[in-house]
Amino acid sequence: MPQSPAVEIVDDPDAVCAEAIAGRLRVAVQRRGTATLAVSGGSSAPAMLGRLAELEVPWVRVGVWQVDERVAPDGDADRNATQLDALGGTHHLMPVTDDDLDDASARYAERLPDRFDVVHLGMGPDGHTASWPPGDPVVERGEPVALSQPFQGRVRMTLTPAVVNRARARIVLLHGSDKAAALRDWIEGTGAVPIAHLVDSNTIVIADGAAAALLDATGGR
Repeated sequence: MPQSPAVEIVDDPDAVCAEAIAGRLRVAVQRRGTATLAVSGGSSAPAMLGRLAELEVPWVRVGVWQVDERVAPDGDADRNATQLDALGGTHHLMPVTDDDLDDASARYAERLPDRFDVVHLGMGPDGHTASWPPGDPVVERGEPVALSQPFQGRVRMTLTPAVVNRARARIVLLHGSDKAAALRDWIEGTGAVPIAHLVDSNTIVIADGAAAALLDATGGR
């Protein structure tokens, strides 16, 4: 039987997630001299990123990329980039204001590391992660970076599953009861959700009790 991702049910997911990311970045710098992080946006990201920014991390040696970004003007409230302002490191923002977005996606792909040390992810109530909407063929694309179909009013640029799954670690942060059904469907294999395109190995879910409420007693730890 396939192994499910590890699920940690905690009272303060933001703090636990931030510590998990920081620890992996510190280890990467110790082992290889530099560290690489890919960060998702969304409603759950800012609080965690604020906690991460307060932790001891050798940010001068850390590169920070985006997992996904909405195609919107600079400074638009829909953009994920503004959530990175407090975070240290060298930021590599997705070029979503370019006229040729296919070419921009290819250029961003050329700047990616061979393998991310950590990829931070969230999940929507519909089970999407990164910008992999339900039913969108972007999850089948072979390029490292691709464009989604319009989703919630925006085309999005996103890392594809091959890049995310090649990372040394994937950390999924979840808050709230609206995520509970999708988390159950993913972990227990009871429904098709986009986040199921993540590999199980070295994927950690950090969730509060509300998000994990529908898991079988053996689904979390």
